[in-house]
Amino acid sequence: MEKPEMANSLGAIRIADEVVEIIAGMAASEVEGVAGMSGGLVGDLAHMLARNKNLAKGVKVEVGQEEAAVDLYIIVEYGVRIPDVAVRVQEAVKDAIESMTGLTVVETNVHIQGVNFHAAPEVKEEEIRVK
Repeated sequence: MEKPEMANSLGAIRIADEVVEIIAGMAASEVEGVAGMSGGLVGDLAHMLARNKNLAKGVKVEVGQEEAAVDLYIIVEYGVRIPDVAVRVQEAVKDAIESMTGLTVVETNVHIQGVNFHAAPEVKEEEIRVK
C-alpha cells in the first residue's frame, strides 16, 4: 500500500502509520469510560518488557493515499454503557485523525477486550475520626 504523501512547492510530506496509531490511541484513551488500551497477550507482554509507554498500544491502522481505517482494542470501566463509550471513541478517533493528518477515516472499529473492575479505595479508621 502506498504511503500517504502530500506535496507542495517546498517538497513532500509523509505521515507514518505509527503517527496515525499514536493519534488514535491518545484520542481513545481520553474518552471517559475507557480504562485503557489492550494489545492482546503478546502485545501486553511486549509492553511490560519494553519499560516505555507505547501510545499506539491496542491500535491497528491501514493508511492509504487519502484514507485510513482504524481498529481499536479497548478495556472499559465497569458500570459504563459500552455502546455509548464505543461511539464516543469512534467519534474522538475520527475527529483527531482527520483534523491532524487531513486523511479521511473510512471506518473505526472498536473491539471491547475487557472490563476494568477497580475496587473502591479502603478508608482507614483513622481517616474517619474527626479531631
